[in-house]
Amino acid sequence: MFEQLYLHQKQYSLQLRKEAIDLRLEHLKTLENLIDSNQKEFVQALKEDFNKPEMETLTTEIYPLLMELRHAQKQLRNWVKPERVPAPLFLKGSQSYIHYEPRGVCLVISPWNYPVLLTLGPVISAIAAGNTCVVKPSEYTQATTTLIARLLNGAFAEEFIRVVEGGPETTQNLLKQPFDHIFFTGSTQIGKLVMEAAAKNLSSVTLELGGKSPTIIDNTADLDLAAEKLLWSKFMNAGQTCVAPDYLFIQETVYPSFVRLFTQKLANIFGKEPAQRKAYADYARIISHKHCLRLKEMQAEALAQGAGILFGGESDENTRYYSPTVIENVDVHSRLMQEEIFGPILPLMKYKDITEVIHFINERPKPLALYVYSHSEMTIEAVQSQTSSGGLVINDSVIHLGNDNLPFGGVGESGMGTSHGIHGFKTFSHGKSVLRQGWGGKLLGLMYPPYTKQKMEVIKNMIRWRV
Repeated sequence: MFEQLYLHQKQYSLQLRKEAIDLRLEHLKTLENLIDSNQKEFVQALKEDFNKPEMETLTTEIYPLLMELRHAQKQLRNWVKPERVPAPLFLKGSQSYIHYEPRGVCLVISPWNYPVLLTLGPVISAIAAGNTCVVKPSEYTQATTTLIARLLNGAFAEEFIRVVEGGPETTQNLLKQPFDHIFFTGSTQIGKLVMEAAAKNLSSVTLELGGKSPTIIDNTADLDLAAEKLLWSKFMNAGQTCVAPDYLFIQETVYPSFVRLFTQKLANIFGKEPAQRKAYADYARIISHKHCLRLKEMQAEALAQGAGILFGGESDENTRYYSPTVIENVDVHSRLMQEEIFGPILPLMKYKDITEVIHFINERPKPLALYVYSHSEMTIEAVQSQTSSGGLVINDSVIHLGNDNLPFGGVGESGMGTSHGIHGFKTFSHGKSVLRQGWGGKLLGLMYPPYTKQKMEVIKNMIRWRV
């Protein structure tokens, strides 16, 4: 089944290379209209899958997609232009440029936490670059996956875009096909399996993974603003965000003040009592009973090792509810500090000097994102120059994803390759080197045999004179 689908798309991808850019723009417009005209259906599907609030669906799924689609349509003619590059002296008279051509048949494997954005975002880039595409959304968000399959399979021909539903076995069977490029978003563990499968066919890969994204708050930060921004960025989607702040490092001189501000804001929004928090309507649920139980076990282990809860801590795996939770004095060897939390539990840690934090971060896998709340240029520069992360945001969190001109992606265990805007276009393209020889081609005869003494002298002089 999948072999036949791949072969159909492979054949059509060769035809697609001959088409004008106008066809890509038409497909992008079709996708824009699909998303725009079915906003209510997406809101309902995500509500059904894990109680995602309408506001969060609109701001973190629909709006970013529409902005990226419009950006791609506006910029595509510029992106596809050959990129001229200079030539050395011995190639004077020639023209050198990079031609961006489609990779061919692409596979997009998307996760459940932002099932619209992280499924259709890579599809936008694949279309813009002129590829055909097989799309495998997550089986966890069944309502959303079914909706995406119905809309895309109804709007596009099978040989161009095909959404395939199914579980892990479906993914494994798809990975047996020799796709020209595979774009995977998910956990580091599964990302390694995807890369291993891709290696058998020498398929190129983009891996958008995760990891533990730290946040640093020093004694020059605006604590009230930091608390407000972290409340939103950590607990939207019930913490199930790959770039959510995973743990906080707070300078000890402002630790009590920040804790007081932060817990007060949480109580004002979500409620002071457990019953109020559970009844709060605009709060997502954990995707599955299994994921909820995992969070509960991680929290229990931390408490058994001496950690203390500052806010929340309640859960109900039957309804997949997990309250916003703030916890302190967490052992650095506990699962909460070793694994990506991917839920609404936020460990707080104290520090004296920024060098401690930098050392702590550098001892661990490189994070997908790193956040610094500070007005000290010395602190900001130290973190920027002495740590490595997929992205760095100063005095805010998460919002770097909203700029399509910035590349988004990880480094090391948090991923490889980039997406969004022109960076996504280049990810799904092959930058082919093109050199058109001109009048200077005859000069290259100096390198052709017979290797006379005169030719040798010329070459030696060119080396000596650094020509």
